[in-house]
Amino acid sequence: AGPAWHRLPGRHRFGRVLWAAGPALRGPWTGALALVVCAAVALAYGGGLGGSVRALLLLVAPVLPLAGVGVSYGRSADPLHEIIATSPSGGLRLLLTRTAAVLGVTVPVLALAWAVLPASAGGPGPLAWLLPGLALTLAALGIGSYVGCRTAALVVAAGWAAAVTVPALDTSPSALLDGTPTALRYFAGLPAQGAWAVAAVLGAALLVLRRRSFDHLETS
Repeated sequence: AGPAWHRLPGRHRFGRVLWAAGPALRGPWTGALALVVCAAVALAYGGGLGGSVRALLLLVAPVLPLAGVGVSYGRSADPLHEIIATSPSGGLRLLLTRTAAVLGVTVPVLALAWAVLPASAGGPGPLAWLLPGLALTLAALGIGSYVGCRTAALVVAAGWAAAVTVPALDTSPSALLDGTPTALRYFAGLPAQGAWAVAAVLGAALLVLRRRSFDHLETS
């Protein structure tokens, strides 16, 4: 069985994918993801918020991948970053591999969290955050081609935080805690999702235009 396993053509490719995705899946990001999910469940069942936690989790979900993307590429992710970035398997290809790994963990974890949270009447569905999350992730990658992935992730996350908190505070303080009006505004309906789809396409176009910049990106 041992020699046969070593002869499998996909074995080395699978190992390379795991190695490439490694920095994106280790460190504080996975702990932060688990903490958010556990906090949501605790607030729903122990904090008396019930089904309203679904809206709060929906507001947080699009920026959760950004933390993983922020530590996926740059000097902070790889001690040999300058060598890796200029290798054939480095640059944008490596960054996209790690971003896909981050999304591959985030989506099922959030889906599981949504399944165990108390039901709520109406509101966006459990997958309503996917297009916003993809658009924000692509925006972070595009901006990261100028300032580095970590800084770009912080900028996009800060912009999202302002977008979901400032309107709620302008209406009433309780709207921020409930989160439902803001969640409906940014997630529900074809116009909102269509706008996120357009934003994702624009982010992808920027990433294509800036793809060569990742070959020599040295910022963290």
